[in-house]
Amino acid sequence: MAKKITILGGGESGVGAAVLAKEKGYKVFVSDSKAIPAAFKTEMDNLSIPFEENGHSLDRILDSKEVIKSPGIPDKAPVVQAIRQQGIPVIGEMEFAFRYMGKSKLVAVTGSNGKSTATSLIYHICHTAGLDCALVGNIGFSFARQVAVDPKAYYIAEISSFQLDDCKDFRPHIAILLNITEDHLDRYNYIFDNYIASKFSITKNQTADDYFIYCDDDPVTVLNLDKYPFFSKPISFSMKKTERQGAYIKDEEMLLKVKQEEVRMNINDFALKGKHNQYNTMAAGIAASLLEIRSSKIREAITSFQGLEHRMEFVATIKGVEYINDSKATNINSTWYALEEMNKPVVLILGGVDKGNDYSLIEELVQEKVKAIICLGADNTKLHEAFDKTGKSIVDAGSMEEAVKAAYRLSEKGDVVLLSPACASFDLFLNYEDRGKQFKSAVIEL
Repeated sequence: MAKKITILGGGESGVGAAVLAKEKGYKVFVSDSKAIPAAFKTEMDNLSIPFEENGHSLDRILDSKEVIKSPGIPDKAPVVQAIRQQGIPVIGEMEFAFRYMGKSKLVAVTGSNGKSTATSLIYHICHTAGLDCALVGNIGFSFARQVAVDPKAYYIAEISSFQLDDCKDFRPHIAILLNITEDHLDRYNYIFDNYIASKFSITKNQTADDYFIYCDDDPVTVLNLDKYPFFSKPISFSMKKTERQGAYIKDEEMLLKVKQEEVRMNINDFALKGKHNQYNTMAAGIAASLLEIRSSKIREAITSFQGLEHRMEFVATIKGVEYINDSKATNINSTWYALEEMNKPVVLILGGVDKGNDYSLIEELVQEKVKAIICLGADNTKLHEAFDKTGKSIVDAGSMEEAVKAAYRLSEKGDVVLLSPACASFDLFLNYEDRGKQFKSAVIEL
């Protein structure tokens, strides 16, 4: 008799897991507390996968041998608590996909900032080099769907702390931890150490045959290296230290030294600009070298990579004012990086669902570079508490159209209008992509 598995969540992650579970002979049931997008419902109907939406049938769920939980569902959700009380194992889609990926090699990237860019760059290098690879996880296809529909020899995965929390045996051949800054603390009882432990768990199943790439300049990472023992081979990147193995940047030159290979590049040749992207490029270069990709292909890919949508994305110049979409900046450190890169006066659009932000981290940059702030959110109280005292022009906006029109009024030739919210998007938008697209549409309509 087929083992029954229930999947909580009917989005890309959940339905991808359902497709793989069906292929592997499980008796599958999908349950979502909200409405499931029409395309996913059609897909499940075509595969004869039963599902429910707008609520959970506990009796059907608790009849399962295993539950796959979508990463957006917190452990404190009543349905998850009921499942755990029954002793039913709960895993995530990344864990489930890993179970069936066979002998393929997995590169997994985590970090508070930059993981989408670094993951995409590693994929671009692998693709440029002709590897049979796929971009999966928190970006692109769900990992499970890719394993089920079009298995590859290499998987390049972005993995969030939420996804890591639902992993048990997940073991990347190459694990990359870019950085750790305070983020998502609302999911970790506002205890930073809980979040740090989640990030370091990417190494917990690695062996001496695997690699752990980390940033030697990130204070939180370095401080915790001894606290979370790992068995993989460590290899680091830095702008402050000359690394014996790994990557470093000195005098505008990157030197990659991995095993017996060396790659030298001038940072001005990088397609990705900005200091934070130099770190991303070093991490990606190390991963590519460990996969034994030729130095010529690494150079070619690093110089040809196109940036991501919603990450420091140039939208338009209107009457001498640049408009930049950084909607993917969902925490305070991402906004810090964006502001640090600015060399023109900034009209900054901030706000959304606050995840425990400490706005004092960007106070100095706001004083130095920002001429006006537009607070875009359902509740802007905390933003006003942080920035009213700066003496900057501050305007509230209840929609993206309103925010962009206010930015247009407050800006003048030579300025930059920067959408870099530092917050989650789901008070006024479906997600950060929706927020970014609405920004671009509103700008084009000016």
